[in-house]
Amino acid sequence: MIKPSDAWQPKQMEYSKNISLQSTEKIKSLQEQKLQELLSYLNNHSPFYKELFSKQGININQIKHLEDLTLIPPTNKEDLQQRNNDFLCVDNNKIIEYTSTSGTLGSPVTIALTENDLNRLAYNEYCSFVCADGKPTDIYQLMLTLDRQFMAGMAYYSGIRKLGAGIIRLGPGVPSLQWETIQRIKPTAIVAVPSFILKLIQFANEHHIDINSSSVKKAICIGENIRNTDFMLNVLGKKITEAWNIQLFSTYASTEMQTAFTECTEGKGGHLNPELLILELLDENNNPVAAGEAGEVTITTLGVEGMPLLRYKTGDICIYHQEPCTCGRNTLRLSPIVGRKKQMIKFKGTTLYPPALFDLLNEMEEVKDYVVEIYPNEIGMDEVLLYLLPVNNSEECDHKIRAYLQARLRVSPSIKYIPKEEMIKMQFPESSRKPVKFIDKRS
Repeated sequence: MIKPSDAWQPKQMEYSKNISLQSTEKIKSLQEQKLQELLSYLNNHSPFYKELFSKQGININQIKHLEDLTLIPPTNKEDLQQRNNDFLCVDNNKIIEYTSTSGTLGSPVTIALTENDLNRLAYNEYCSFVCADGKPTDIYQLMLTLDRQFMAGMAYYSGIRKLGAGIIRLGPGVPSLQWETIQRIKPTAIVAVPSFILKLIQFANEHHIDINSSSVKKAICIGENIRNTDFMLNVLGKKITEAWNIQLFSTYASTEMQTAFTECTEGKGGHLNPELLILELLDENNNPVAAGEAGEVTITTLGVEGMPLLRYKTGDICIYHQEPCTCGRNTLRLSPIVGRKKQMIKFKGTTLYPPALFDLLNEMEEVKDYVVEIYPNEIGMDEVLLYLLPVNNSEECDHKIRAYLQARLRVSPSIKYIPKEEMIKMQFPESSRKPVKFIDKRS
C-alpha cells in the first residue's frame, strides 16, 4: 500500500470557534479546500473510493464546490460492514487504536485510528467542551465506559485533557459511588446518559442528598435526546432540570464520523465543527433537503487519515438550521435525532420512531423504567412489546398505563411487567457499552 504523503499530515488546528466566527463564505471556502485535499487522498490511498471513482467515471478534479458533491454516490452502512478493510488508507503499522461501532443498526464496524486521528479526536472534543461552556477550572466526572473499543469515552477523556480541566474516570452506573465521589472530589460537571441522571436524582432523594447544594452545575448529555426538534426540553430534559438546577448540553456523534455536534449555552442545536466535517441532509432520493426539513445525516470527514469517509449516510434522521447562532458562531446546527431510518416502526397503521415512544414512556409517572422491543408477527408486520418497571403492581397502575398508551398512540402495544433486577439485566447486557432501551428483532 502507498503510504500517505507528508502533505496530508494535519496542520496545527486552532480552536474552532475562531473558524466558526468567520463568515459563511470563508467557512465554505475552507471546507472546499479541504474537500479537494480529501478527494486526492482517497484517490491515492483508499481501495474502496478508488474503485468507486473508477466505476462511476468520476473525475475528482471536477469536484470543486460543496454543491458538486451530488456528483458522487453516497456510501452507506452496508458498504462499511461488508468492505470494512477496503476503507483503510494506511498500513497496519500506522494504526494506533482500533475502535468499533456499537452495532445498533447491524454488525459492528471497526474504525482504525492513526496518531494523527487521535490528535484530531482530542481536538474535536476540546472544541465540543469549550462550546459547552467548558473551562480549565472545571472538573468533569465521566459516568461512562472507557473500554470495550468505545471511541466516545476515549474522546471525552482526551478532549478534557486538552482543555486542561480535571477528570474523574468513574465509569457507568452505581449511583452510590457516583454521589460519594461528587461529595468527596466536588466535580463541576458530569458526562452521562440522561436517563442515568434521573437515577442519580432518585438515589439522592431516597438518601436525603441535597442535589442542588452539590458542586455539579452542568451536564454533558450523551446517547439520548433531552430536547425536541424545536429545541425545547423534552420530558426527560424537564424531569432532570425540574429536580436539579443544572445546565444541560446536548450532543450528537457517531464512531464513523469521529466528530461531535455539541450545543452552546444557547441550547439551539449541535454546532458543526466545519474544519472537521462536511454535513449534508439527504432525502429518500439522495437529494439535499432544505434547512428546517428532516433528512438523513450524511457526512464527509475532513482531516481523517486512517479511515476517511465521503458522503457517508449515517442512518440518523435530523433537521439542520443555518441562520447564525446568537452565540456568534456561523456554523450549521443540527437538531436532536428524529429517529434512525432502519428503526422506524409501522405498528397497526401508526408510524413512529423510538425517540417518540421514549418520550411518551418518560412522561408516565406510573413507569419507573422501560425497554422497547420490536419483532415481526407471523405475517411480517411490526409488533411492539413494552417491558415496564411500574411504580407498583396494582390493577389501578396497570389500568392507568394501558389507558394512557391507548390515548396517546391510538393503538395498544403488548406489555410485560418485570422486576428491577430483570430490567437492569436487559438494559446492561455484558456486551453493551451503553444502556439498551430499544431491542429490534426484525431481520
